[in-house]
Amino acid sequence: MTDTQQQDALDQLSINTLRFLAVDQVEKANSGHPGAPLGCAPIAYLLYHKHMKFNPKDPLWSDRDRFILSNGHASALLYGVLHLTGYDLPITQLQQFRQWGSHTPGHPEYGETPGVEVTTGPLGQGFAMAVGQAMAEKHLAAIYNHENHTPVDHHTYVLCGDGDLMEGISHEAASLAGTLALGKLIVFYDDNLISLDGPTDLSYTEDVTMRFEAYHWQVVMVHDGNDLVAIEKAIEEAKAETSKPTLIRVRTIIGYGSPKAGTNKAHGEALGAEATKATKRNLGFPEDKSFYVPEEAAKNWLQAVEKGKKAQDEWQQKFDAFKKAYPELGEQYERTSSHKLADGWQKSIPSFPTEKPVATRNAGQVVMNAIAKVVPELFGGAADLTASTKTIFKDSPSFHVDPVGRNVFFGVREFGMMAAVNGIAAHGGLIPFGSTFFTFSDYCRSALRMGALMSTHSLYIFTHDSVGLGEDGPTHQPVEHLMSLRAIPQLTDFRPADANETAACWQLALERPSACFMALSRQDLPVLDATKYKVMEGTRKGAYILESFGKDIVLVATGSEVELIMKAALELKDAGINATVVSMPSFKIFEEQDDAYKASIFPHGVPKISVEAGATMGWWKYIGREGVAIGIDRFGASAPGPIALEKLGVSVAHVVEHAKKLVKK
Repeated sequence: MTDTQQQDALDQLSINTLRFLAVDQVEKANSGHPGAPLGCAPIAYLLYHKHMKFNPKDPLWSDRDRFILSNGHASALLYGVLHLTGYDLPITQLQQFRQWGSHTPGHPEYGETPGVEVTTGPLGQGFAMAVGQAMAEKHLAAIYNHENHTPVDHHTYVLCGDGDLMEGISHEAASLAGTLALGKLIVFYDDNLISLDGPTDLSYTEDVTMRFEAYHWQVVMVHDGNDLVAIEKAIEEAKAETSKPTLIRVRTIIGYGSPKAGTNKAHGEALGAEATKATKRNLGFPEDKSFYVPEEAAKNWLQAVEKGKKAQDEWQQKFDAFKKAYPELGEQYERTSSHKLADGWQKSIPSFPTEKPVATRNAGQVVMNAIAKVVPELFGGAADLTASTKTIFKDSPSFHVDPVGRNVFFGVREFGMMAAVNGIAAHGGLIPFGSTFFTFSDYCRSALRMGALMSTHSLYIFTHDSVGLGEDGPTHQPVEHLMSLRAIPQLTDFRPADANETAACWQLALERPSACFMALSRQDLPVLDATKYKVMEGTRKGAYILESFGKDIVLVATGSEVELIMKAALELKDAGINATVVSMPSFKIFEEQDDAYKASIFPHGVPKISVEAGATMGWWKYIGREGVAIGIDRFGASAPGPIALEKLGVSVAHVVEHAKKLVKK
């Protein structure tokens, strides 16, 4: 046997080892997706064995290549790769695939399994998060790479399927990636002609090549998913194209080698004992062994450990030289890569005077620009609403025009934008944000959920936060959105009452290393005296007492309605009813406080009224069933904001009326 033949045999043995680690995981769990791993194993082998730059012993090395499995149902493939290449994922974890407490969940989960870059499963989102990862690489390279120093120089690879490309988010993300000329984004399309329901032509007949070329992508076709030479040539061609992202279409056979090959029966269920044996027999693998890794294949795959250590050591030497040449940039790179804010950064957060009302969206813009220099990692933009959401850095160019720019014009792509934000956050080195009108959070809710699930430091900035925005009417007036998003676990909510609470919320959003959203007003709101009311300290508790005229009744509100309950409390005082006024900018943060503090805000036995220009669901946890929740449990109406609020019952008179009834009881 010649050297070439020996290498070919070793390649095939290594690929088949990966195939059957995936098949055995699914078979043991009696749950999962064996078809894609059988078809795509050659792609994964070439990437991890020959082309990707990574260190299994340091999965978070900042200049590693990223790999995202967008078709996350093929997770058994990724777990097999991570085990074989030497990540901390022992064979016992593969044997616990999809079981309680294992590090091999049904779909890849960021933070759960070493080597998993983002959580995937909802189709299309991995694709869009990869666009965010490539954006981060391009921006950071523009900041840090100088002359002969290139501390940022890596690719983002994606494996996706037809389901990913059917989802609307893939259209948004692919269009954006082409516009931004993300030349280091390389996507493998598992073009196997089969979806869960059957042949893809039941529902999917578009010309994918023409579609992506229209998005300004390079498209390379590989006609045989087992042709390693053709796949490798395609990868090299993709790397050579630096001004466009690349889609590599690979014609694979789902369930390759199995009796169910080429059919939807290989997609989403275990092959079964007999079919598994037949598949191993067809591919020349021992059919009586489960989770079997031949010694030659193990050694071949584990070359990744030494290669990775060498690559990172070489990078570290170059980075040390970079740091000597550019000490300030070197320190910034290390700090931001470690998810640390600069010492004393919060001193730049402004305090707002009380003389003039300020919309909280405008206050947010002031805060962003005040901290821009001391938080250079803050990066983002809006879905074609920059002028309305006020999320722009005044002294920075557009990222599209100059990649060093911090202003991203995402276009009308709310879902793609927020998924990209999650990808940027997971990449590291940046704190990203996306912004749009609050009512459009519906369009991107799944991305918000994914950011919360991953606990990425993603900031979602929403403005025009209630029917108070007025004449645009119910299509643009958010009602159920606050409570809906508060229901997402691990997502921090912020709805500040004024400019100073907005500043406090921005500080907390940057300090808390997790996903959060802000709901900001279009209309001007009076500014609270930050010293008198201890706004920062109060906001840190999630809810706090603004005024305490007495304990006859508690009035609690968020956002623009805090002004309303302050006025109501003064009217009630004149009527002999002494109220405590509570501002509650964050449900999530309030829930983190101890029971004693919660009881001090909402004391037992005292009647309570909540006021929020949105759905009342959820307020009874704080006000009790005997309390009154004033809100909006219907869609809004087109009218000037103050009139719309009054007609819908969000008014001082309404609060006073209910308070008098409650206190009389």
